Amino acid sequence: MNEAPQIQLTPAAAARVAAIAKRQGKQPILRLAVDGGGCAGFQYRFGLADSIDGGDLTAEQDGVTLVVDEVSLDLVRGSAVDYVESLGGAAFKVTNPNAASGCGCGTSFSV
Repeated sequence: MNEAPQIQLTPAAAARVAAIAKRQGKQPILRLAVDGGGCAGFQYRFGLADSIDGGDLTAEQDGVTLVVDEVSLDLVRGSAVDYVESLGGAAFKVTNPNAASGCGCGTSFSV
């Protein structure tokens, strides 16, 4: 039986992380964390990481690593991190099956 991945990084997101990391001279490691706050209760926080910490869950796509800490993983398990561009701008987007609702700006959610 094939188990669903705990978290995924799309090719579009991986390409964007690789470009940002190259421009900044860093490793292509994107950290996703969940903080309390935002309009709906929780908000996503993204940033380039210097290393992978013990206990982090990792997902790889095209040479780029997505890392999520153990506490945040409980809130984003089964999610996909994508990079989308539209007339309104460009941003990383989390498709989170655990989110019961979100806010209008798309950066916070509730469970």
